Amino acid sequence: MKNLKLFDKIIYMVNALVATMLLLSYVLPYFPPKTFALLSVLSLGVPFLILTNVLFFIYWLIKLKKQLILSLLVLTIGYFTLGSFYKFSSSDVEPETSDLSVMNYNVRLFNLYEWIPEKGIETKMVDFIKTKAPDILSLQEYHPHKNIDLSFFKYKFEKLSGTKAKYGQAIFSQYPIINSGSVEFPNTSNNAIFADIVIEKDTLRIYNVHLQSLKIDANVEKLKQEDSDWILKRVEQTFKMQQVQTEMFLKHKADSPYKMIICGDFNNSAYSYVYKEIKGELKDAFKMAGNGFGRTYDFKFFPIRIDFIFAEKHFEVTDFKTFDNKFSDHYPILATFKLHP
Repeated sequence: MKNLKLFDKIIYMVNALVATMLLLSYVLPYFPPKTFALLSVLSLGVPFLILTNVLFFIYWLIKLKKQLILSLLVLTIGYFTLGSFYKFSSSDVEPETSDLSVMNYNVRLFNLYEWIPEKGIETKMVDFIKTKAPDILSLQEYHPHKNIDLSFFKYKFEKLSGTKAKYGQAIFSQYPIINSGSVEFPNTSNNAIFADIVIEKDTLRIYNVHLQSLKIDANVEKLKQEDSDWILKRVEQTFKMQQVQTEMFLKHKADSPYKMIICGDFNNSAYSYVYKEIKGELKDAFKMAGNGFGRTYDFKFFPIRIDFIFAEKHFEVTDFKTFDNKFSDHYPILATFKLHP
């Protein structure tokens, strides 16, 4: 470092700080947020930290400086411990029309309060869903909007709350639902619901999990206006609530007698404690058959994946897609499966 110019020394110091933060984020999923709630916020920033370290690596590579080793080493460790941040290829298995298709979508109340200043957003959402024709549809922030008609699904289960506007989670299915219920999270409108669905001779359990939201506007200009202490307290409280909700869900999941698929909006990234705990030995459909960054949340500056579809070993993932439409602050995801004995 002594041979570097002053500017490059400053660059390397920032590089070292960002590399250290990324390295720390690799181990945080193994510690409950109740222990390190504030540090757990790094799980949301992992995509940014990865991209920044890639830029530092390119910078030192162009300058032919050995300082490139730092970011290269940290990125390599991350690749072998957490997997690739970017998926270069999808599954080699060709999906068939007989495969089970499952869509997950946080519909943000079907734009009830006109966050998107455009008429007919709710009907565009329904038209999109109808075009993709999933066998099973899992919705978060569902609202029985007067313009919404999802009657092309034969069966549904919804769990709603609220006084001024009813909203909650819903599961729609083309296959019979023989049992359903919810895991009631305390002190929140978020919850997890399930539906037991009969497909030929199999009964499958579909979970729809919506973990606690930070309830912080992701718009950067609005974030700048917020008090930093308030933001930190909100993050700490939310991550602790997510841990409690995850523990309740896992207890319920452990008693399920059926093969299962878990869908949901976790309000946290694939580098978080809650993701690691809920996924467990399940397959992440994006990692098995997705492409690109798999971004599911509309954040301007870097890709964030907080919506997931998991499946047990009995399911072979044949396809996974993220759809880049702007009808909500989330993007819909669709996975297809072959079910094996």
